[in-house]
Amino acid sequence: MACLEGFPGESLFSLKRTWQHGLCLQSCILANHKTSGRMSFGQTRPKWRCLAITLCETVVPLEDPIITETTSTLQEWGVLWKQLYVKHKVDLFHKLRHVMNELIDLRRQLIQGHLAQDQTREIKRHITVRLDWGNEHLGLDLVPRKEFEMVDPDQISVSELYKLRHGDGCRVPVSHHLFINLKSFTYNSISEDADVFFSLYDSREAKQISEKFMVKLNKNGGPKNPEKVDRLCALFTDLSSKDLKRDLYIVAHVIRTGRMLLNDSKKGPPHVQYRRPYGCAVLAMSDVFHTITDLKEEKDFVLKVYTCNNENEWYQVHENIIRKSNTKYSAPSTNYGLIISLQLLRGELEQIRRENQAVFNRALALTRKLGFPDVILPGDTRNDLYLTLERGEFERGGKSVQKNIEVTLYVLYADGDTLKDCISLGSGEPNTSEYRSFVLYHNNSPRWSEMVKLPIPIDRFRGSHLRFEFRHCSTKDKGEKKLFGFAFTPLMREDGTTLSDESHELYVYKCDENATFSNQGLYLSLPCCKEDFNSCPNLPANLPFQRSPKETFWVSTILCSTKLTQNVDLLALLNWKAHPDRVLDILGRLRQISGEEIVKFLRDVLDTLFCLLDDNTDKYGPLVFQSLVFIINLLRDSRFYHFRPVMDSYIQNHFAGALAYKELVRCLKWYMDRSAEVVRQDHIQEAMRALEYLFKFIVQSRILYSRATCGMEEEQFRASIQELFQSIRFVLSLDSRSSENLVFTQAALLNSFPDIFDELLQMFTVQEVAEYVRGTLGSMPSTVDIGQSMDVVKLQSIARTVESRLFFFPESRSILLPVVLHHIHLHLRQQRELLICSGILGSIFSIIKTSSMEEVEMMVESLLDVLLQTLLGQRCPQCTAEITVNCRGEYVSCLLSLLRQMTEIHFHHLLNNFHSKEELKEFLLKIFCVFRNLMKLTIFPRDWSVMRLLTSHIIVVTTQFLSPALHKNFSDADFDFKVWNSFFSLTVLYINQPSLQLESLGPAKRKKVLDKYGDMRVMMAYELFSMWQKLGDNKPHFIPGMMGPFLGVTLVPQTEVRNIMIPIFHDMMDWEQRKNGNFKQVEAELMDKLDSMVSDGKGDDNHRELFSLLLEKIEQETWRETGISFVTSVTRLVERILDYRDCMKGDEMENKKIGGSVNLMNFYKSEVNKEDMYIRYIHKLCDLHLQAEDFTEAAFTLLLYWELLQWEDRPLRDFLHYPCQSEWQRKENLSRKILHYFNKGKCWEYGISLCRELAFQYETLYDYQSLSWIRKMEAAYYDNIIEQQRIEPEFFRMGFYGRKFPFFLRNKEFVCRGYDYERLEDFQQRMLGEFPQAIAMQHPNIPDDTILQSDAQYLQIYAVTPVSDISDVPQLERVPERIKSFYRINNVSRFHYDRPFHKGPKDRENEFRSLWIERTTLILLRPLPGISRWAEVERREVVEVSPLENAIYVVENKTQELRTLISQYQHRQHHGNINPLSMCLNGVIDAAVNGGIARYQEAFFDKDYISSHPEDTERISHLKDLMQEQVHILGVGLAVHEKLVHPEMRPLHKKLVDQFHMMRTGLHHVSRVTRDSNYTPSVINHWFILQSTKAQKTNKSFVLQPSPSSSSLSSIRSNSSQIINSAPSSARGEEQSRKSHLIVTTVYYPY
Repeated sequence: MACLEGFPGESLFSLKRTWQHGLCLQSCILANHKTSGRMSFGQTRPKWRCLAITLCETVVPLEDPIITETTSTLQEWGVLWKQLYVKHKVDLFHKLRHVMNELIDLRRQLIQGHLAQDQTREIKRHITVRLDWGNEHLGLDLVPRKEFEMVDPDQISVSELYKLRHGDGCRVPVSHHLFINLKSFTYNSISEDADVFFSLYDSREAKQISEKFMVKLNKNGGPKNPEKVDRLCALFTDLSSKDLKRDLYIVAHVIRTGRMLLNDSKKGPPHVQYRRPYGCAVLAMSDVFHTITDLKEEKDFVLKVYTCNNENEWYQVHENIIRKSNTKYSAPSTNYGLIISLQLLRGELEQIRRENQAVFNRALALTRKLGFPDVILPGDTRNDLYLTLERGEFERGGKSVQKNIEVTLYVLYADGDTLKDCISLGSGEPNTSEYRSFVLYHNNSPRWSEMVKLPIPIDRFRGSHLRFEFRHCSTKDKGEKKLFGFAFTPLMREDGTTLSDESHELYVYKCDENATFSNQGLYLSLPCCKEDFNSCPNLPANLPFQRSPKETFWVSTILCSTKLTQNVDLLALLNWKAHPDRVLDILGRLRQISGEEIVKFLRDVLDTLFCLLDDNTDKYGPLVFQSLVFIINLLRDSRFYHFRPVMDSYIQNHFAGALAYKELVRCLKWYMDRSAEVVRQDHIQEAMRALEYLFKFIVQSRILYSRATCGMEEEQFRASIQELFQSIRFVLSLDSRSSENLVFTQAALLNSFPDIFDELLQMFTVQEVAEYVRGTLGSMPSTVDIGQSMDVVKLQSIARTVESRLFFFPESRSILLPVVLHHIHLHLRQQRELLICSGILGSIFSIIKTSSMEEVEMMVESLLDVLLQTLLGQRCPQCTAEITVNCRGEYVSCLLSLLRQMTEIHFHHLLNNFHSKEELKEFLLKIFCVFRNLMKLTIFPRDWSVMRLLTSHIIVVTTQFLSPALHKNFSDADFDFKVWNSFFSLTVLYINQPSLQLESLGPAKRKKVLDKYGDMRVMMAYELFSMWQKLGDNKPHFIPGMMGPFLGVTLVPQTEVRNIMIPIFHDMMDWEQRKNGNFKQVEAELMDKLDSMVSDGKGDDNHRELFSLLLEKIEQETWRETGISFVTSVTRLVERILDYRDCMKGDEMENKKIGGSVNLMNFYKSEVNKEDMYIRYIHKLCDLHLQAEDFTEAAFTLLLYWELLQWEDRPLRDFLHYPCQSEWQRKENLSRKILHYFNKGKCWEYGISLCRELAFQYETLYDYQSLSWIRKMEAAYYDNIIEQQRIEPEFFRMGFYGRKFPFFLRNKEFVCRGYDYERLEDFQQRMLGEFPQAIAMQHPNIPDDTILQSDAQYLQIYAVTPVSDISDVPQLERVPERIKSFYRINNVSRFHYDRPFHKGPKDRENEFRSLWIERTTLILLRPLPGISRWAEVERREVVEVSPLENAIYVVENKTQELRTLISQYQHRQHHGNINPLSMCLNGVIDAAVNGGIARYQEAFFDKDYISSHPEDTERISHLKDLMQEQVHILGVGLAVHEKLVHPEMRPLHKKLVDQFHMMRTGLHHVSRVTRDSNYTPSVINHWFILQSTKAQKTNKSFVLQPSPSSSSLSSIRSNSSQIINSAPSSARGEEQSRKSHLIVTTVYYPY
């Protein structure tokens, strides 16, 4: 946690939350505060305000609420932020740290208060974005906001609250800007100055869409101007979202400046410089967008520069690269090129400039789009002419080779002067006065396609012209550039229009170097192009310049000007007085003028139209009206929408048509009256769409007229408006179903109608306007009489009416609300246009407050029933219906808004207005069903706790109002089960809502909820209890059906709720006892529900004592004994289910899960005998085994279900994953699955018996095919037993002590079957990993009560040895060892472990005389393997083994081990690995030679011992026989070893033989010693056969385990040392070399 100390806002989190929500402070505290020092947070003091001066003063901060929210949020985040570090969520940890630092900085800027209004708003936006981001990623609640500030849910309607999250808002077009920065141009083959031109290119339309950004570089690749180092950047502006979806490319053309040919110094003198094409690079913007994920992220890109193979293709080299036409360009030899960085910015340019000042301070070159942007803003002044040199066709001129043509461009004014700095090759470089094109080598038909911008001043545009001079660039020694021709074109025609946006073919005139252009009038009188030639056919013969008929020159132009126009008709309209006879024709052609041209001269055009109207109303009136309608509709286009304020400004400040209103009203009424007659109604529809601005002109004209005439003709005006509204109603009342055109007319009228309300309010009172609107809305046909499209338009018009300013006035709302509600009611009743209706209702609820009693009453009568019907669905109003409409969230918020505004009076009126109890019943069922659906469906997101809590509050209050009506009308004789059941189901669902479980909340949030709403679960629980008590004799109707739901309520972790519910359970038991004499049904239902509910995560540890409260009530009843038994059984079930649930958590280990499942499964079988639940948990346990790959245990688990089934044809229902089938079929399928698991677990012996069972059944049914299959499987099992290797597992004893263990483990001991190759230390580590809180006990002693009753976990583990039932172990010598080993370790229920001790004084000469063994035998409840790897210990037996018995045991087991090993090697091939045999022989012989067996001889064959222990005579004799037998076997083993030993190991063998002879010599008291040392194979085999017939004694190969000692949970080293010390001293060296083996299998013998 060291890194947390570096957080700069750390002091923030220690700040006490003393002033955020207000404090009660004494006056002296305030006085002291004024003199206090600096605050640690933000270096500022909060501003305070005293709200009241009493005994205490309530003080709240006066600072901006967003600052207060930021403070409290940062403090809350501070705690969670540190937890992220602890939980290793490093990525989120660092991101949150960065965001918190940003918030602290933004908060500081707000506190300082030095920001402009728009800057403050922008900072607040940034703060709220970061607050919402952090809350979302930390899983905190959503904060509803309005204008960046938190809203109080009590101050707005639920509909408004819902819209704050789900409102769509108005989407304003957003401009995008591309920032490009050229970092370097790494090239090594030019060595000349170069110009790089960047532009944006649309490959789909094959055109350039932006200006060019120009960079001048020196021959080293750096900027030619040293001041521009690290400042070669540009911003491509005004890219729309549509532009970003184009196939855009960044294209970079590289033009070098130097010799004609790059690698030929002979072509031209070095002092003559030519602009020559070099290379091109492209970058797909799609790649850029995939790489740049964040808007403010800047990424680097490398652009390879390709060279063009043929200069004739230079004009389209970029297209060839994009199309990957590899043959037309050459790739660079290395990966050098242009290195640029790109960044995508979004927003208005001024905003971008403020937010990225560092970028704009780098001499940023603004590079605009060609033409106007998608949104044209008023005041955006531009006057740019874009000229593109397309191509030329020139004569060779008598030369042997083609020319090298260079074009020079000049812009000249009328007086012949060259306009200075009016040519721009690209942004980023200053303008020039002349432009020289690049030169294409030896090309008389050059194609340049090079664009330049001509920013010519407006006042110089008229009279200016362009002159193009053509020169041949010679590559001879002098390098002359010889003028051979020119072309020209004026910028503006005689009619005042500019050069049109198209390609222009210009004439080329011949001239030479001696030609003078000082008198431009000489050539300006000549035709510049074909069109010009046609306009002046009578040209003189002796022209100063002769045109070259075979030479032509093409240029294209694009004009982007807000001051100049290319349209002749527009100029004619503005100058109408010059041609009054053409006015009608000009007005008729107004529609053909481009919208861009009109909006540029909007004010002039409007002045002209109204001037015409004043000049001759009768003549020009209709055409002026049409033109005005056209212009108004033009402003509805999104491109020109921003010119609407220009129109508004014109109407308010410049419009002077005082008489215009008369003609406008007349024309508008004439259009409406004709709507029923004409077929084509396009012009009428356009007039309807322009209704808003037509009324603006009408009202403003009337105001001007009233001012001028002191209000004359007021009545005539009102009458004309009244007649106009009659015409409007007439249009809307027409039956449009048979006329599609009329539908469009009505739709246009309805869309525009709400826009005229504000204009009417300037001339009429609120009531008068409301009456006009009500009459108009009332004239619309009902829903069934119009089509769906008109339905939508009508509702949209109503929606805008409700949102208008008119509807906010109470006096107008009382007039309009009835008609609005009427239309809404009709649509909801017919379930039509639900989404629009929900929006209207939301707007209404946002306006109407609770104080408007009459309005709320009107809403309840009209809407409540249809709202419920809508939420339930039209076709299914019953309680089983679901909310199916797409807009259910909107309707839920509307319903909640209505219920929230209803008072007790409203509910009283509502419930008393039902005509019958059946209607009341239907209403209650509907509203209860809707409430239940609100809690079952995810209407509101989980992080929207404000909305969820508000919904819950409204539901509980509404339920409290409705429950008296339920009791009053449906109790006693009028009892209705359906309504009561619906009510109880609602209350249960309500109390169990996740959003109301306050225990899962943090302390601060919990306190906030409790302070605002209280614990609403308790409120509803009291309501539930009260209604249950009012049921009276009708309670049995809900027993035991409501047992489960009520039980779910008790599982809520709230003490008061549980205490409320316990008497209800007592009541249920009492009624069941009265009715049936027992409560078996209650018990069965309770147990079923307990299992499912607790397993689903409900309930906690407090439920273990839950029903103890019930015992107190039961003590007073006559059925006390059965009740106590019932409660005890249920309590035990709760304990086991809770343990099971705790074990099944995702992070728990498999063993704990399996143990919990076994415990619960056994409870259902043995204690409550619930077979269904028992079988369920059998399969759950089986699934756990399969997940852990414990296939043997899975098979034994399924056998439990198999044993419950019979071989009968009784039909069984579908259950779990089993289909409907007969019992015989299910048992057969189960048998096959069990066989499969036994096979995977390699327990084929268990599978064989099941194979025989199946074979018998198949044979009985003569199903020979299945019989053949099962017999083959049985045979395969036999083969597997013989052939496959199986690992013998080890067994471990575990003791779980302490009260912190689960119930099924607590203070119990188990034996566990280990995994393959798992040793004691591995098992210990695994168990401590499963129980990380457990303390490992370091001794094997049985713990005392202090440990058993402690609140901790103690774990005791040591290894144990299986004690197989001797009757099950095959005894014959010829039985393979792998068969016998299976029976030694399977089906074992007895295990033992040994503890050595010295009885009496220790014999110092020979410790084996006094070394006793304490052998503890553990008897299990069930054998292993079984349904679990664990088996509980039922009891233990302890016996003491004498030293002599121990010696017999040791020698006998070692002999058996030798016999087994030798037998295995006798049947092996000679080249097998004999290391195990060598080690075993060496261990026995070497130990014996060094005193091993001799120590036993000294201890037990001594005369003193024999005389003092006469009872051991037989055992001593038996020990002698065992020793003699061991010597024989060692001899055979050496013979086998001699045959198999490797030559390199011969010295070891010789050593063993020598030591074996010494061993035989040492056994002097053994009379029967084999003297034959010639160990031939025949002798060996003869001896082995004789020994086999004699070996009738027990062949148990028990391997004694070391006794549990103080180091049972210690390391291998400590265990080994203990074992070594307990062996004879002569054997310690051997033990030391084999301690890794002895840690698990050590036995107490002196070998």
